[in-house]
Amino acid sequence: MAKPIKNRVCAELDGEFVVFLLGARISNPLKFWKWRQLAKSMRAMRTELAEHPELGLLHSQDFMAFPDLMSVQYWRSFDHLESYSRARDREHFPAWQAFHKTIGMNDDVGIWHETYLIQPGRYETIYGSVPPMGLGVWTRWALGRTRATGSRPQRWRADPADQYPTRLQRSSRRTGGRVRGRPSGNR
Repeated sequence: MAKPIKNRVCAELDGEFVVFLLGARISNPLKFWKWRQLAKSMRAMRTELAEHPELGLLHSQDFMAFPDLMSVQYWRSFDHLESYSRARDREHFPAWQAFHKTIGMNDDVGIWHETYLIQPGRYETIYGSVPPMGLGVWTRWALGRTRATGSRPQRWRADPADQYPTRLQRSSRRTGGRVRGRPSGNR
């Protein structure tokens, strides 16, 4: 097990990258023959990606809270992720086809994913007394908070496009300025 870094540090990376969340929910654990193939395919994909760093996977970490499974993956670019997912000569595409052919959209096993394109300087990382994890596993570390001043990157505070309306503001717009109910805060 890696030793914790005893300082407060942040991870720094030049250029954009992709965070890809991939998950499965095993709704019927007694039908192990259905989810066993999914686990076997995931292991084969992870092995292939580890053996071929040119495919673009930078780091991956798995989490399990049965019946939910999730993999947090960091990719060099969206193009790398998409190329891998569509490559017929790689592990993913045939596994994806087999999953939809044998399991499909029944209630035994479900799958999901979310993809986030992260622009340079548009993320924040802080690690304190933990071993390298997440983005910090494969990037350089810097002492302190973040490269920008304050707790968030400078551009986050200055860009009005990043400011989403609160539930109260959205409700106010729908009701023509009248606010019903109590304010719910910025959730």
